[in-house]
Amino acid sequence: MLARTQKVDLAKISILALADQYLEFIARARDLRIEVAADYLVMAAWLAYLKSRLLLPEPAGPEEPSAADLAADLAARLQHLEAIRRAGAGLMTRDKLGTEFFARGMPEETDPLQPQQFTATIYDLLSAYAMQRQKKALSHHTVKQRVVWSLKEAREALERLVGVSQNWTRLDTFLVEYLVEPAMRTTVLASSFSASLEMVKEGHLELQQESAFAPLWLKRRPEPRPELQVVETKQ
Repeated sequence: MLARTQKVDLAKISILALADQYLEFIARARDLRIEVAADYLVMAAWLAYLKSRLLLPEPAGPEEPSAADLAADLAARLQHLEAIRRAGAGLMTRDKLGTEFFARGMPEETDPLQPQQFTATIYDLLSAYAMQRQKKALSHHTVKQRVVWSLKEAREALERLVGVSQNWTRLDTFLVEYLVEPAMRTTVLASSFSASLEMVKEGHLELQQESAFAPLWLKRRPEPRPELQVVETKQ
């Protein structure tokens, strides 16, 4: 740390000054975690070892890392330690669960996804594809015949139900008994509407609707009375 922050040469570090700094740190770190003091002691020991390697000539024994390599390795370790400390400080400053933000009151139940492994060969894939194609080729579709209320049946029903009524009556009122089955509702209304239009065109019914999509009202049109002919008799 001295070499990085204060530009101190390792070869000029005083062992006595280093020991004094360590004792001062221990006095200030009594209330701190013990691993902090141990970390500082390890660093001090490494600095003392490096200074001895720098001051003493290189041994002629088996090849060992040079003092410069050891100093570079120590600097890399210090940088790594500083990065870890910054990351830890950044984590501690983030929002905490239960203090700054809160979890959902009732978490959703989810099934854990189980990893699946498939061991199909190219023959298995081609066989499955051929089976699906064969099923699709042999499929049959049957169209169900719909029950339809014919226009003739609708007209006969209207002629019978309307009768000689001279009051306005809703069209669906005459068709209550035919609208019981949901499958018949659409065809009954459509055929009855077409039949009523024909009867209006022929002059048998009157039809009205107050607004769009409003109910249809109908009544029988009164037949015109025949004019009375006055016959004069000669006296």
